[in-house]
Amino acid sequence: MIRQFNVVIEKDEEGYFVANVPALRGCHTQAKSLDVLMKRVREAIELCLKVEKPVSNEFVGVQRVAVRS
Repeated sequence: MIRQFNVVIEKDEEGYFVANVPALRGCHTQAKSLDVLMKRVREAIELCLKVEKPVSNEFVGVQRVAVRS
């Protein structure tokens, strides 16, 4: 069976790409390139599915909010 998951990808201060899978708590990985990141996130999802049942969520969007600090 093929399952699909939303993956949130950000770039940190050191230039690493960081992937987080909201439907699987604690499922995240990082890499210096997007190609390597996608390979690693697939592996991370497979491992997380062995010990955790995904939560059902619906991706709505991303909003940028400006605040004074």
